[in-house]
Amino acid sequence: MGLMKGTSLLLYAPAGKHVPVQFVKGVGPKGAEVLAQSKFSIASVEDLLQHYPRRHLDFSETTSIREVGVGQEVTLIGEVKKVKAAPPGRKKFPTKVTLSDGTSSIELAFFNQPWRAKQLRAGTVIAAKGKVSTFAGKRQMTSPMVDVIKDSDEVIKIVPIYPATAEIHTAWLRRIIRSALEEYSPLADPLPLEIRDRHSLLDRTRAMTRYHFPGEMKEKWEARRRLVFDELFTLQIGLAFRKRRIEQDTIGISHKVEAELAGRMIEDLPFELTQAQIRSIREVEEDMARSIPMHRLLQGEVGSGKTVVALYAAMLAVQGGYQAAIMAPTEVLASQHFLTINSLLTGTSMGDFPENVSRASLLGPEVVLLTGSVPAAKRREAIARIADGRADIVVGTHALIQEAVEFSNLGLAVVDEQHRFGVHQRIALREKTQGGSTPDVLIMTATPIPRTLALTLYGDLDVSVLDELPKGRQPVETAIVEESNRQEAYSLVRDEVASGRQAYVITPLIEESDKLEVKSAEAEAERLASEVFPDLRVAKMHGRMRPAQKESVMSSFRNGDIDVLISTTVVEVGVDVPNATVMLIEDADRFGLSQLHQLRGRIGRGAHPSKCILFASSLEEVDEEERKIARERLKALASTTDGFELANKDLELRGTGTIMGARQAGFSDLRLTHLIKDVDILKRARDEAFSMIETDPELSKHELIRLEMEGRFAERLEWLFHS
Repeated sequence: MGLMKGTSLLLYAPAGKHVPVQFVKGVGPKGAEVLAQSKFSIASVEDLLQHYPRRHLDFSETTSIREVGVGQEVTLIGEVKKVKAAPPGRKKFPTKVTLSDGTSSIELAFFNQPWRAKQLRAGTVIAAKGKVSTFAGKRQMTSPMVDVIKDSDEVIKIVPIYPATAEIHTAWLRRIIRSALEEYSPLADPLPLEIRDRHSLLDRTRAMTRYHFPGEMKEKWEARRRLVFDELFTLQIGLAFRKRRIEQDTIGISHKVEAELAGRMIEDLPFELTQAQIRSIREVEEDMARSIPMHRLLQGEVGSGKTVVALYAAMLAVQGGYQAAIMAPTEVLASQHFLTINSLLTGTSMGDFPENVSRASLLGPEVVLLTGSVPAAKRREAIARIADGRADIVVGTHALIQEAVEFSNLGLAVVDEQHRFGVHQRIALREKTQGGSTPDVLIMTATPIPRTLALTLYGDLDVSVLDELPKGRQPVETAIVEESNRQEAYSLVRDEVASGRQAYVITPLIEESDKLEVKSAEAEAERLASEVFPDLRVAKMHGRMRPAQKESVMSSFRNGDIDVLISTTVVEVGVDVPNATVMLIEDADRFGLSQLHQLRGRIGRGAHPSKCILFASSLEEVDEEERKIARERLKALASTTDGFELANKDLELRGTGTIMGARQAGFSDLRLTHLIKDVDILKRARDEAFSMIETDPELSKHELIRLEMEGRFAERLEWLFHS
């Protein structure tokens, strides 16, 4: 069974229009089950065609084994002649494979990869990429990248190498993808001819065929341009569609922005605003003065002053008689915001204002905290004050969107670290009001986002960037420390505590794992308290503790009653303890770069110099490529404290991949796009998408594009259509 007569395969079709992969020649029901249950989740012909090669091997660019010299980085193609498996339980012994291409032979050595013996049986034709070295006088490749490249009867000049598994061989994928292209061509091409001509793009069928099976390598790059354009265009169409819907279909609040309560707050601040904060405040003012609801992303470094900007927005709402809600992902962060806001509002209360101003202007805004661990009586009181409007600024966790909570007149919803919330939670917060207008929305993130990624993830939002730190912030010195220097790092902690400072020790897991031999918060806290710092006050914190327990520990740490806090990444966001000046991160190479940067941001928040120590694990169980990338991350972190520079580096190291999942607003993975290298295509696709929505807001003249948009945002249609 295939497509209905007269219809063509739509690449980003809605689920109901997908063609099951079992109907491709060479797949069948059993093959379809294997594909669907694999990590690739290939259930349809559309999925199969978008399972792109990770690279292509051009036979004309390979080197014969006879010619290769020691120290060269080469790709060799040959037949496995002999396999010698490592003895069971002997980790130090490699699995050895003898590869021959008729001109000579070479030995491939694989450490900690016993499964290679089954994969690379004698007679298998493979490609091996790596650096040639010597061992016992013979040439050798250690842990090279390996691909099983072809069946014995297959002859291709340029061989596509697909992501594969033990059950799904790249050779089988090549056969069934070729079959799918033959059976379902021509593919539907929704992109208007004038757009294709304007950007010199291939038609979709030719692009898909040439990318999988190029006749020569230049065809691959031409094909890739079109496929990347498609990925970005369908994404940007959804963002443009949503932005237009918000602007056209919702009634917002035109806030009074003349300096009154908000202006008094700025005047009373005990510090000077940065130029970036002033710029962002003006952008927020302009948005909130309009009758179209604000939809703005405020992104900035850890400690760059996002809370002040958010509080200013809240005061603009409050001085006009509206309420503001600030929703944080954790109780620790919500409590932190509550404390910070109260400290910033000290003194911002009574003033010589006219009679017709809000109650908050005369008495000072009332700030209420609502989290899951607030005692029942206080909780009932808080909910009552929110409902009748006495609570001006409400800070909380997802408790804010529970059924019992109803705002009297919500004018502003601030969502902090929004990637930790699902779309339903954000919509629910915005709708928690008895007023008839749609509240303004300000989304905050401390994760620096490269501009290209911001355009892709947040193309429906306006973006403000805090790209400078307040005066007085101390730069954090970062060092990668080997295991042999561990005692020196402990001495640094002891010296800092003796000077009246405090320290963090970060561990990646909360309990011992057989799979990853890494240190846990529980075990490490006990060891440090009893063996390393028996005379210091050591406490632990991790994600499995109850919220009240975590807040109690953080409160003690803030108050200086704890010298060393052993914690998992629950301290990653928002925790502000200016007296903490040193951080040790165990197994730092197991963390992502942006996460390491977030963790490091917990120190250097006061007037004292701070130091971050990165302990690197041996990473024995991962291959050389992963180990190299992990070390690159650590070097990048040690070389700069600029979060935007690190975000670009992170994107470069990781590629785009599932980074789209960070938004939770509904983006399929970008399969081919690299957001640093493809910025020009992104701009072109974005311009065309927004231009199309301007002239055809409902896409009524572009039915296939609308279908692909709905297919692309399939599981998040509520987000797409909900204004």
